Amino acid sequence: MKKNILCVNPWIYDFAAYDYWSKPLGLLHIAGLFLKNGHNVYLIDCLDPLNPQMVEAKKKSPKRYPYGHGKFFKEKIPKPEVLQFFPRDYYRYGMTPKVFYDYLKGIPQPHIIFVTSLMTYWYPGVFATIAILKEVFPNVPLVLGGNYVTLCPDHAKKSQADFLIQGEGEGRVALLWEQLWGEKLDFLPEESNLDSYPYGAFGLYPTVDHIPLLTSRGCPFRCIYCASPNLNSHFRRRSSKSVLEEILFWYKNTRVVNFSFYDDAFLIKPEEMALPLLTELIRLHLPLNFHCPNGLHLREITDEIAFLLYRAGFKTLRFGFETADVRRQQEMGGKVTSGDLERAAKLLKKAGYQGNDIGVYLLCGLPGQDASEVYESIQFVKACGARPILAEYSPIPGTALWEKACLYSPYPLAEEPLFHNNTLLPCLSDTFTYEHYRALKRLTKIQN
Repeated sequence: MKKNILCVNPWIYDFAAYDYWSKPLGLLHIAGLFLKNGHNVYLIDCLDPLNPQMVEAKKKSPKRYPYGHGKFFKEKIPKPEVLQFFPRDYYRYGMTPKVFYDYLKGIPQPHIIFVTSLMTYWYPGVFATIAILKEVFPNVPLVLGGNYVTLCPDHAKKSQADFLIQGEGEGRVALLWEQLWGEKLDFLPEESNLDSYPYGAFGLYPTVDHIPLLTSRGCPFRCIYCASPNLNSHFRRRSSKSVLEEILFWYKNTRVVNFSFYDDAFLIKPEEMALPLLTELIRLHLPLNFHCPNGLHLREITDEIAFLLYRAGFKTLRFGFETADVRRQQEMGGKVTSGDLERAAKLLKKAGYQGNDIGVYLLCGLPGQDASEVYESIQFVKACGARPILAEYSPIPGTALWEKACLYSPYPLAEEPLFHNNTLLPCLSDTFTYEHYRALKRLTKIQN
């Protein structure tokens, strides 16, 4: 029997948030699974910056840029009690509650509701979203999944959700479906074959100005600060043919020209993915722009890869470098060296990129980190002719660095996820203060 499925991407409650080509990919893949099974699927993305009702209510959209990134709608709200000490305004990002209620009133009664979550410290927006859903649909089973649930499952029990799903959702959702309705889904993708998975349900949006893609799930690396091994059990990858077909599908059906890759390992084993995909994109010569905000691997940049990235239309390049400190590079897993950055920057410039195109992430505010380490790292990136970008460290439960973060932080990280917020610099100390951070931030904006 065909059922009504409601999928909801909740509000963000935070001091700051920006749309770097973000969409709720996990939720959209669950929506795609149910569409593939012939059910009626309704999507409410509370963060959608192009939402027509919000544009009509506000008389304009948030500021957007030609490459498909930009600001969210936002409204100032009271700070949570435990964050009253922090001298920044706090916001609800996304549609107004009134517009949310209007959407809920305009859809058929759902048989089940799926809500996703991302950052652990964004849970107040998740809780507020669920509270309204429970008010409007009190007897409808509500399922909460996503990163927050996976990383903070005990805390997520406070959410009012009826069911919690940790990790990748498709298989667990199928089991829950059978438990609730006594029937199996007609179609379920093969877990080991990502090519068998339906596309994310971007067609449920009234309009989109970009589409994010995943060419793989998981990561072959085990960086001590990263949650990827906790979110995905192992690394597996789509075929380059499948990824190209999806790009062409969305270009044909939506005319979107901006695509982003949110993979942890897009360039790893380039003969499997990057080389064939880039070669085909160049051959097709379509007016497309590609963006990599998640951090590519410097070590994989060769003369050929740099040339192909440039020719294929990869406009936004971000690389994970983290630090120029050799000792810390080894502590973090040794996946990149300072020599890798020097070499990659030269090859990318040779291919046609300008220094400002080559964004290099530097972690700051790590447990026990001295501000001088970040200063020297910024100077090194600049000396390589690239653009340093500070990535404020956020402690993540279950990572190898978590226990050390709890030890160094002045906040009770294990008790309250709000203190994971990187805006707070949760592991600040006498050797890395907010004053240090502001000075370092200014330094990244000063060009040589």
